[in-house]
Amino acid sequence: MLEEIVEPLVDWYRQGHRELPWRQQKNPYYIWVSEIMLQQTRVEAVKPYFQRFIQALPTVQELAACPEEQLLKLWEGLGYYNRVRNMQKAAELVCSQMGGQLPADYEKLRSLPGIGNYTAGAVASIAFDIPVPAVDGNVLRVLSRVREDEGDIMKQSVRKRVEAELGRAMPKDCPGDLNQALMELGAMVCVPKGEPKCGECPLAFLCRAKADGRIEDFPVKSKGKSRRVEPRTVLVIRDGERVAIRRRPARGLLAGLYEFPNYKGHLSRQEVLELLEKERLTPLRILPLQESKHIFSHVEWQMTGYLVKVASLDSGEGDGLLFVDIRTAEEKYPVPAAFSAYAGELQLRLGQEKYNDENQEEHR
Repeated sequence: MLEEIVEPLVDWYRQGHRELPWRQQKNPYYIWVSEIMLQQTRVEAVKPYFQRFIQALPTVQELAACPEEQLLKLWEGLGYYNRVRNMQKAAELVCSQMGGQLPADYEKLRSLPGIGNYTAGAVASIAFDIPVPAVDGNVLRVLSRVREDEGDIMKQSVRKRVEAELGRAMPKDCPGDLNQALMELGAMVCVPKGEPKCGECPLAFLCRAKADGRIEDFPVKSKGKSRRVEPRTVLVIRDGERVAIRRRPARGLLAGLYEFPNYKGHLSRQEVLELLEKERLTPLRILPLQESKHIFSHVEWQMTGYLVKVASLDSGEGDGLLFVDIRTAEEKYPVPAAFSAYAGELQLRLGQEKYNDENQEEHR
């Protein structure tokens, strides 16, 4: 059955696929960067990040040599920061062991940090026309509906089976087009949420789930583990134009990024006052801020906050605090989107928000 999908799907893709910046040329580096960015992130959100990243780091060599803070700043707001750290590790290996070029070899690609079966398949097929599959969530959803596949897509054994089955049907003349067509169909037509657009689907004529009225039954997907909920208190400490930030540990969640000082639990105003006194800061005002929530893959932060105006930050010490001008923080220090609600109190723009504002100013 999988061999039957190739021709209608490739024809459909070639006639009307989206024009995306990484599709404009078969540059292996561009394709790799885009595929890593697209993990856990929507296409529309990725576009400006991709263009900015490629402008700053147009080659594997420049990615390998990029200072960490600049690299994280380019990624600020995209989340899952280990993605870009692994990209740099892979770039260093490509430069030191592979002649500075991504290899035209599926297994060698897969051996690089941060590159699994899907990304190796995408780069190999799209950039180098190697007939290997690239199976992600979109592809699993499409194929499970077309075939009424009862396999649980959360199980690695099911993913491996689907990869093997699709691998046997890969066309030698256009593997990249087929892989991109499956991704495009899952993203635009056979969508994960809401009503699938079956009237626009080039595979509707052979889709078993559609024929049997069972589209909502697929894909079969077991529930993952529930996230741990972690209450936290965020302090926005400032004196005039400066704000207190600190660098997170080199390992663990949001490793190496900068943050507003924050603490486990929802602290009272009195507890905040005691913390500030320990750090030899003299608070003039302590005002409660809005509650905020940020969801990571395995933990959910439920945050409350305080805006703390102090007499001077110069007297503060301990806790790794760094006192920086707000505009300097915006330009230099990568702060994760988890703190965006509190950054707004300072008019400190994070990630894409900063560039959106700059673009609007340029067009006035």
